[in-house]
Amino acid sequence: MGSVTQFATVRFAVRGPVATVTLDRPECLNAYDVRMRDDLAAVLAAVDDDPGLRVLVLRGRGRAFSTGGDLREFGTAPSAVVARSVRFRRDVWGRLLRVRAATIASVHGLAVGGGFEMAMLCDLVIAAAGTRFALPECALGMIPGVAGTQTLGRRVGAGRALDLVLTGRVVGAAEARRLGLVARVVPRARLDLATRALARRLGALDPAVVTAARRCLRAAHDAPLDAGIALEQRLALGLQARR
Repeated sequence: MGSVTQFATVRFAVRGPVATVTLDRPECLNAYDVRMRDDLAAVLAAVDDDPGLRVLVLRGRGRAFSTGGDLREFGTAPSAVVARSVRFRRDVWGRLLRVRAATIASVHGLAVGGGFEMAMLCDLVIAAAGTRFALPECALGMIPGVAGTQTLGRRVGAGRALDLVLTGRVVGAAEARRLGLVARVVPRARLDLATRALARRLGALDPAVVTAARRCLRAAHDAPLDAGIALEQRLALGLQARR
């Protein structure tokens, strides 16, 4: 049997090797505020502390995955500088990127701004047909601030990433799949079932193999080719030595 933990703004459920984190502010389309960032930090720490958890699924309750930062909260901190410093020290989004478990974003409805960027921090994205993605920050006098300027280009290339960032245009699920933003698109009624099936498949893999594959593929974006190949060979030999 699985267990469910209710935080103020997220739900944390564990079933076997799979942890499911559900953004739970449906009344504002799962826009995140300080409390949600605090809850996510606590949940991600709990996942990293449990070696039995091999997969993390991130999803949203209600009509949307997430519409990004809650604009009602902007400018309410006594000091914008202190607020920004606290946010960077907590580094929730960096922790999501570095979490030990393989990560799946299961998205539907809207994945906008930071919501879109949260999905891009995950290893795989599975989307319901009809999902809409957009990065509207530039039109609001900002740039994406949940690592979107870094993750997007790594997935689709600098030119396509600049198109999405600068224009803020809306991308549907089918185009997102063609661009490489999304691994697969399924009917909305099958999203949860397809996500669970994918999570079970990843959860059945040897965690050491998953870790090695993630490390190699991420290094391909940053390391010179010869260094990346050397890393691949070293990790592959390490896995073979365990047999």
